[in-house]
Parts: sequence; C-alpha cells; structure tokens
Amino acid sequence: MSEETHQLRCTECGARIAGTAVNSIFRCPDCNGLYDVIYPWSPLATSADVASGSNLPNPSALRWLWQERRTSTLPIDQSGVWRFRDLFPIVKNESIVTLREGNTPLYDLPRCAKIAGIDWLLAKHQGMNPTGSFKDTGMTAALSVAAQRGFEWVACASTGNTSAAMAAYAARGGLRSIVFIPEGKIAWGKLSQSMDYGALTIQLKTDFDGCVRVLTDLVTRFPIFLLNSVNPYRLEGQKTPAFEMLEQLEWQVPEHVIVPGGNLANGAALGKGFSEMHHLGLIPRVPKISIIQAEGANPLYRSLQENGGKQLIPVKANTRATAIRIGNPASWRKALRTLNATGGWCEQVTEQEIALAKAEIGAEGVGCEPASAVTFAGLKKLVAQGKITREERVVLVLTGHTLKDSQYTIDYHRNELLTEVEAAGASPLQQAQHAILRKPPVVLEADSDIVLRTLETHMKISSSVLPA
Repeated sequence: MSEETHQLRCTECGARIAGTAVNSIFRCPDCNGLYDVIYPWSPLATSADVASGSNLPNPSALRWLWQERRTSTLPIDQSGVWRFRDLFPIVKNESIVTLREGNTPLYDLPRCAKIAGIDWLLAKHQGMNPTGSFKDTGMTAALSVAAQRGFEWVACASTGNTSAAMAAYAARGGLRSIVFIPEGKIAWGKLSQSMDYGALTIQLKTDFDGCVRVLTDLVTRFPIFLLNSVNPYRLEGQKTPAFEMLEQLEWQVPEHVIVPGGNLANGAALGKGFSEMHHLGLIPRVPKISIIQAEGANPLYRSLQENGGKQLIPVKANTRATAIRIGNPASWRKALRTLNATGGWCEQVTEQEIALAKAEIGAEGVGCEPASAVTFAGLKKLVAQGKITREERVVLVLTGHTLKDSQYTIDYHRNELLTEVEAAGASPLQQAQHAILRKPPVVLEADSDIVLRTLETHMKISSSVLPA
C-alpha cells in the first residue's frame, strides 16, 4: 500500500486532510484538535474509502509475512516497528530511519503477581529499545516522515526520554536536532544521551509545559519538524508494541494492559493498535487499557474524579518519576477515548507506592525507571478495588530502562529518597517491605573473618524473608 493513501483525521471535528497538508503544529486549524492517521481500511474509514481502494488486509497473510520478516537481514525487517509497516504505510521504504528498534522482551513476573494477588503477570519492557525507552518506536516513524519531507531540523520539548530518542534518530538520519528541557527537572542520564547524540540542548527556566509553549511558537516561525507526541506519526510507531505483544502471546489477548500516564499519547497509541487489529480480524477482542499517573502529576485522574473527564484540570506537576512529570498533557482526549472504548481505568499512586513498586520489579531481576513502576503500583490498587480479579491476565508496559535514572535507585537503597511525610504514608506492611528490599552497600574492614561473619548474618536474614 502506498504511503500516499493515508490521511489525517481531526479527533475533534472529524475534518480530513492529506498528510502533507498538515500545519507545523499538527493541530486542526478549525478546532485546534489533534490528528489521527487513518488508512482506507481503518475503523474510521468511510464506506467510500473501502469501496474505492482497498479490501481489508488478510489477517493470516499478515501474520505469516511478519513472521517471515524476522529471518530477513534487511534493517527494516529486523526492526520490531517496521516489520509491521503494512499497517502504517506512511513513508517509502528508502526513507526509513531505523536503529532496529522494537523486538523488546515480554517478561514473566511471578513474584510481583503473587504480591499483587493475581495468577498471571507479564511485563512488556520497552526500556530495552536502543535508547532505553518506548519513545524509540514512535521516533523512528515520525523522524522518517521528516526525512522524506526534506526537513533539515527537528525539535522536541522533553522530560528526558523523548530528547534521547529524537537526538539518536536525527543523528542516524543525518538531520539536526534541538531539544528543549525544563531546567533542573530532568534525569541526567537522559540529558547525557541527547548531548552525546549531537543535539543542541536548551534548558529553559520553566516546566515541561512551558517548554512546549516556546517550541510551538518556534515551529511556526522556522522550518522545524515538531516531534512531540502531538505529531500523529509518533503514535503510528508507538502502536506497534501492541502488535508485537500479541505476536509474542501467540495472538492470545490478555484481559488488561496497564501503561504509565504522562503526556498520555502512549495509552492512546496502544489503544489504536489493538483497535486496528480487532478491526482487521487479527484478534477477537481488545484488552482493557488502564492508565496510571503519579499523585503529583495527575491531571487526567483528577479531571475524571471532578468532572467525569469533560474538561482537563491542569496541575503543577511534581513527582520524582520525571518521565511523567507533566501537568497539562496534550493527548488527554485521545487517552480518555481509549479508556472509554476499552473499559479501562485511570488511577493515581503516591511517591512511596512508586518507590516500593520499582524495588519489587527490580527484585525480579528486571528493573525499570520510576515512571514505569507506576504500572505495578496501580495494578495493586486495581486488584484491591476488585477491578482486576485473580484469574485475569495482565501485561504491564514498562516504558524506560532502570539506568535512565540511576540516582533515584541509589537514593532509594540508601534510604535517602522519600521525605519523612512520604515515608509516613506507608502502612506497617509497606514499611517492612521497604526494609527488606533496600540493599545499601555494606562497608567493612578488609578482613576475611569480618566478611565471613557478615555474610553468615546476611544469609540468615535473607533465608527468613525470601518467599517460599
């Protein structure tokens, strides 16, 4: 299918335009709505679209083709995103910029499942992408569009992961990149990536939302391709983990998929992917998609509680989970549609709950950045509320690698992360769990007898607290 067959559809007023007709801020000029990418076979396509062009792709043929590409030596076939390019024909093959992203593991989490009170828990670890986060799946798609359309400069506002992904893919594609980040509110591991990949990094004396405002003005005055998640081509790449997840599960659909909520595009992208697979007959139903936010950056949760999601209530975001420290998310309406369409929920979790969940995931030998851990913290709440039952199958989407914010982990294990007020919010059981999970370094004299006695003590303690 040619890339010329796709259109952009406003998610608010329904207006349609050609992909090349979109303005520099990727918003509808009539209502300021965001766009979705649609194809002749999309669920939102008209009967005229289908009649004029295209029968639905054959699901069995697609499954076979995607599996065959896994044995190919072509970079676009080795990519876990572009291997599924039949379902997002947005660029010519020769324009694709790839780092062989995707192909991320699906980990079993038996100990976390037991803690949560369910029988079956998996984690789709998007932190295993080339730059360490799920943003690579969207960036390869959107930056390829920028390359095909002849842009020299690309830019984004970022809390960290977007900047790292954009800078890497821009460097790979021979484009120049500009990153706007909020001053002092970013994990340095992420900032180091964008600098290493050659981006012009600008720290603004504002928060993430202030960076977005400056960038939005800039792209209307200079030929820069905007690569934040308002760009609908980002979501076309970010929907592919849904395809990959179902392929890894042999096309058996889990009951629930749980994602972190920051700028809220990721949940919407996965919802779009599952919806398209259902429409094409690849799966018999869609899973419930739930979105979890940090209590200090909870605009969607708060809006649902206070007005049923009719209007977003922006907040001044404050959470150590820097990847989701966003108070005025651009894609909130898309995320809300996903929640409503799939029957999922939005929940919030505290800083103490995030820290505990992150340590519990780490104790499984998996690890993730703090923002990813909100998924497990939220799962425990949804189970306690009876919204997820023991026998239901759940997949957590872990969005970032544990090394994205190593200082957070170090502070946790040194018991220097939480304030007294935050720590006081933990129940006695949670306090005991923190005490078991913290593993600070032990400083000893260089004496074998002292080391041996310490090891024996540690082994006795460990044997008394490890699960059977």
